[in-house]
Amino acid sequence: LRAEEEEKEEERVLVSEHSWRPCPTARRRLRGCLEWVKRQLFRVGEDWYFLFILGVLMATISFTIDLVVARLYAAHSWLYREIGDIGVLKYLSWTLYPTALAAFSTGFSQSVTPHSAGSGIPELKTILMGVVLEDYLAIQNFGAKVVGLTCTLVCGSTLFLGKVGPYVHLSAMAAAYLGKMRTTVTREYENKFKQHEMLVAAQAVGVAAVFGAPISGVLFSIEVMSPYFAVRDYWRGFFAATCCAFTFRLLAVFNSEQGKAGRAGCAPPPPLPSLCSIFGVPTPKPTPSLLSSLTETIAALFKSNVEIDFPFDLLETFFFLILGIICGLLACAYLFCQRWMMVIVKENRLTAKLLATESVLGVRPSVCLHPAPSGVHLPICPSVQLTMKEYLISLFDNRTWGMLATNTSGVAKPGGLWQEWDHPSATIYGTLAFFLLMKFWMLVLATTLPLPAGYFMPIFIYGAAIGRLHGEVVALLFPRGLHSEGPPRPIIPAGYALAGAAAFAGSVTYSVSTALLVCEATGHLSHVLPIVLAVLVANAITQKNQPSFYDAGIIVKKLPYLPPIRSRHIASYRVAVEEFMEHRVVALAKGDGFQEVLVALDASADAEYPVVESAGSPTLVGTVSRSQLVTFLQSHEHPQAPQGEKAATAGTLGDDCAIEPIMLQLSPWTSLHQAYHLFQLLKLQRVFVT
Repeated sequence: LRAEEEEKEEERVLVSEHSWRPCPTARRRLRGCLEWVKRQLFRVGEDWYFLFILGVLMATISFTIDLVVARLYAAHSWLYREIGDIGVLKYLSWTLYPTALAAFSTGFSQSVTPHSAGSGIPELKTILMGVVLEDYLAIQNFGAKVVGLTCTLVCGSTLFLGKVGPYVHLSAMAAAYLGKMRTTVTREYENKFKQHEMLVAAQAVGVAAVFGAPISGVLFSIEVMSPYFAVRDYWRGFFAATCCAFTFRLLAVFNSEQGKAGRAGCAPPPPLPSLCSIFGVPTPKPTPSLLSSLTETIAALFKSNVEIDFPFDLLETFFFLILGIICGLLACAYLFCQRWMMVIVKENRLTAKLLATESVLGVRPSVCLHPAPSGVHLPICPSVQLTMKEYLISLFDNRTWGMLATNTSGVAKPGGLWQEWDHPSATIYGTLAFFLLMKFWMLVLATTLPLPAGYFMPIFIYGAAIGRLHGEVVALLFPRGLHSEGPPRPIIPAGYALAGAAAFAGSVTYSVSTALLVCEATGHLSHVLPIVLAVLVANAITQKNQPSFYDAGIIVKKLPYLPPIRSRHIASYRVAVEEFMEHRVVALAKGDGFQEVLVALDASADAEYPVVESAGSPTLVGTVSRSQLVTFLQSHEHPQAPQGEKAATAGTLGDDCAIEPIMLQLSPWTSLHQAYHLFQLLKLQRVFVT
């Protein structure tokens, strides 16, 4: 009766408080109207709205980061122009600016949270396998990742880093936060399956926000992230990725119209002198600024002018096959060196101490910033002059550089970004070979930097350079094509560049969808068959010898990892679970008390313990978590405690602990491959054998 009177009194207080607020009837009607609108909107399902919000949000963030990067890049150019003709100051302004930004990116991201450093895909891949990583998808990582990634991208091609991985991480954090908002709006309990569906869609959104390619973005995320994919999640990835790409293009059109209105009647800015001119070296033709080509970057990511009636000869398939072999071998060498370097950095005392103390001393500028000696024109200037986007535009050029560079007549050479690769001191082939040699170890070193950055775009560019060099050599050997009779059918090196980019990036990441990614991003489909062939050959070589780039990160970071079964011999299918299962298992009985639970906790640090019917009848009935066992010890008495200290009650495990039922158990004769597929498909961490 007293409790009922207190509840009535509390209700009267609440009613009196509400009655003092203005317009109670109007507020009640408005609240009812909003509830009706929510019911009508969610009648078709709330997934559509939250996926749409995710796509639009990531497109807006990606576009905003591009704008900020363009402004900071323009500020760097302005600083370089305003210093004057003092060579030392120009050199310092060109080198210290990206170094300071990289140092700030590392220090800021590490000071906020260490989870914001690196790509983020290895950790997300581990989460999608069912492992819980604390605070990795927390919203406080979002700001640190955005600020750190922006500073990294402003460094340009100096550090040779990209943004695919960080965008996937950002999209996953946004999806996790939107999932929590959905539980608040719909007033439902937090469902881990719903969270997994949002994370699956976030993968595709992250790739689409970078390339503007929703189809290949979905396929690439499926290949890279998980060995098994639920078809019911297919539409979620496509819908969110399409919303992201469409919003991206709308923002590009809006920015283009604003830029035209703002530039009306304004004189163009003076050209930016190159770094080589500071030290008396002939300056190449200046390239377009990143700011002026921002809308082109978004509307047509890799603008390609490959327009030919006869794209490739059937006999060229052999050379595309050789290109796939070259990309596969170089990918194996790169993956080995990259994993070896990461292990050295992690185990070396000096570097481990620097990274453990979150120091920014690990940031180092690329050697491309070192000046050439006076009077010598070294082929390293493309690394200084070109941005990441301009690298790909130049490598996908439809013209044959070898023929343009050997033009010794009085006719002026056609302009374009290809001239950045044409230097008096080296041929086109020497420049490309030097670029591949230098960027190989630069890319290996760049992956060890503790700053938010992606690594797919540099790998993509490196593969395009491999294909370009291979195509130029083939064009040099066969200037009229592979058929000497009939009309000339010249070799198109741009097609080899497309195939090289897809083959090298696909072999490093264990994906075949890079073939579609190249075609979708450039709008060129004529070389799709040889591109797919090169990608398949390169993947076959790499998957036989090295783990993928993201799996290597999981291995080095010692995250939970299910290694693939390398052997497909028929004898491996006869291996049973009893041959490799763990026999030392600490189990509890339903009738166990304080002493038995204490011994079990001391004997093992497992997160959960199996519970059997009794010691005489060890039939598995379920599991109990370690936290519940600790609570059981805190609330029960020790049998040897003095009588004056026995304040708790006695009891058994089966009476006072919630035992979770076992949904899946294996027999000792289950095969290795069956158990492996179950772990992958159901994302299991532990299975009991009975």
